[in-house]
Amino acid sequence: MHFRLALEELGPTFIKFGQILSTRPDLLPPSYITELSKLQDNVPPTPWSLIREVLTRELGREPEQVFLTIDPQPLAAASLAQVHAAILPDGQEVVVKVQRPGISAVIETDLEILSSLAKRAQTARLGKVYDFVNMANDFAFTLRNELDYRREGRNADRFRENFVNESHLFIPHIYWEYSSQCVLVLERIHGIKIDNLPALDEAGYDRHRIALHSARVIIKEVLEDGFFHADAHPGNYNVLPGEVIGAMDFGMVGYLKDRDRLDLIRLYLVAVALDADGIVDQLIRMGAAGAEVDRTGLARDIGRLLNKYYALPLNDIRAREVVEEIMPIAFQHHLHLPSDLWLLGKTLAMMEGVGLQLDPEFDVFAVAQPFVRRLLWNMAIPNAGWVRAALLGGANWGEMLNRIPRAGNRMLERIERDEPFRIQIDDTDQIISRLDRLFTLLSLSILVGALIIGLTFLVSNPSQSDWGQWMIIGGLVLIISLGIWLFILLFRPKNK
Repeated sequence: MHFRLALEELGPTFIKFGQILSTRPDLLPPSYITELSKLQDNVPPTPWSLIREVLTRELGREPEQVFLTIDPQPLAAASLAQVHAAILPDGQEVVVKVQRPGISAVIETDLEILSSLAKRAQTARLGKVYDFVNMANDFAFTLRNELDYRREGRNADRFRENFVNESHLFIPHIYWEYSSQCVLVLERIHGIKIDNLPALDEAGYDRHRIALHSARVIIKEVLEDGFFHADAHPGNYNVLPGEVIGAMDFGMVGYLKDRDRLDLIRLYLVAVALDADGIVDQLIRMGAAGAEVDRTGLARDIGRLLNKYYALPLNDIRAREVVEEIMPIAFQHHLHLPSDLWLLGKTLAMMEGVGLQLDPEFDVFAVAQPFVRRLLWNMAIPNAGWVRAALLGGANWGEMLNRIPRAGNRMLERIERDEPFRIQIDDTDQIISRLDRLFTLLSLSILVGALIIGLTFLVSNPSQSDWGQWMIIGGLVLIISLGIWLFILLFRPKNK
């Protein structure tokens, strides 16, 4: 608790840092993760006069000249921005997200402090396990992106495009003509918060359908699009008529490549088979566990976790419980899954929590099964990705074949002009010395082997003359001499 309170006292940068740390159970013990998940980003609103100055600067004119009306009282206030209700001249209701004045300078100062702390931490014992400097750089990159509201607007447009054929999700329209780096104007959504169960019941909404729709949204984002809404707490989802989910706040998103999604499916398959060693192999293949990991200990801990869920129906397994039980294993064995995968785990746990509130019989695995089958099918058959890779590969080979004749002509011209080729190899003397030593050892080994085989034939011949016996004795002396020489060469210090 003291750590969480200290971060809240330090200000917006450290609050964001704590919120990101709460998604990284590989870095902190489970008790810290639980406490950091309680971090609050609620601060007193900035006076309207200062917000009005930001709007005037960004819009190029006074807000009263841009909007028909704008409410000086914010709908919500956070450490980086606050949101005001407004109406456009055509009567469209919008919300205006405005960055707090001077917050960029505060963030940059705090990031410099974090970078300095990370460099100091890198020299400590844990610096051999974790790359603190790279973590600080990743956090700085993420936070600076969050300060650019044009990026958030593009995220919203991308989600809308991904769900263009889905009727159960609504993404608000972005008004780009009024938006900038520090101001984002988007369509206002009127609905019921997804966790306001009495209001949903009073409106006559089907909570089971709402749970299915919310789950399908997240699962499609993860398994089909590889681009998911990573801030999936109930406050960012409203329920509209027809059990349609209205999503908001697209500043925090996660990305999964095709390989990431396939790795997750493989991990799921070996987990269902209760194959603890297979899970360890897959974690190493994913780069989550290094070659130096205690395979026996990791397999033992994973096996205990799998045995707990042995023969348990999937609809009795809770994603949140699984994630919470994985946390101490990840921390103890220093598993380094990409940050987007930890973010995904937290997102799925949030989604399942909302689903269970809406419908106690909610089964996230049942919702996910059609998407898993579709993903495996798409990856098993030639698809657009394969075609694109083949075309790119063909183009590269074509370019190389086109360049070979020209390169060959240039080489022949240099040979005719008796011009040397510039091929630089460092430490040539050392390389030649090592090659010479290698060939000497190889030659001696072959010679000794040949002599041993020859002597074997002589000894096995029962009719031996005097000269034959002398040949055997001479051969033995030669073999012993060469063997001693070979022994000396093998153990003689190499020339540096």
